[in-house]
Amino acid sequence: MNYFAHAIRHLDKPHFLAGLALPDLISVVDRKVRLRARRIEPMRGELQTREREIADGVLQHLEDDRWFHGTPAFFRVTGKLAQEFRELLGPDENWQCGFLGHVVCELLLDAELANRAPGRLEEYYQLMELWSPSQIEALVNQLAEKSTTRLAEFIPLFIRERFLFDYVEDEPLLRRLNQVMKRVQLPALPCETVTVLQSGRTTVRQELPQLLPPEHFPELSELVTMTSR
Repeated sequence: MNYFAHAIRHLDKPHFLAGLALPDLISVVDRKVRLRARRIEPMRGELQTREREIADGVLQHLEDDRWFHGTPAFFRVTGKLAQEFRELLGPDENWQCGFLGHVVCELLLDAELANRAPGRLEEYYQLMELWSPSQIEALVNQLAEKSTTRLAEFIPLFIRERFLFDYVEDEPLLRRLNQVMKRVQLPALPCETVTVLQSGRTTVRQELPQLLPPEHFPELSELVTMTSR
């Protein structure tokens, strides 16, 4: 799951939202730093209220991903996307099509949720303004085995960039996806990739009730079963 899919159920808890975003933020800015449940859980009782809310958000993120990445729907969607990338790009595994299927599934899930819930993505960004980047970095350095000096500076840039809005259109999404490819040292994707993104949007839309089933996400039941806008 990506930022908005994690966040959309919790837009009444700004500090919890910060924790939900932290594993993904850290993976961008400082990949050597890892937040792990086995280290965080014993420390919860020592934290102040706001810090505990952030830590609980991290734990929720880890549990969300553990569950989501094990679902049949996730395997179906990522497998279909990976195959479409291979058909477009050829068999050269320099492209890491399995990785692309995973990443694009999650970005398109964010896009589909944003399309179905106009205004909630903007609300998410407004709540980010309540975050304290220096406090968040200090907490990460308390919770993780390795420390970072990059996170506090990166968080305001992340908020200002507002790149989650780019996921709803194919060409801006491709531009953001190529930023990911550059960061992980993979070749840039050609402009023809938009055909896979377009097909992927349809796949994610059709699979949404299985990707986010109402029995697991009751807060989203109306959203995932509605007709897409």
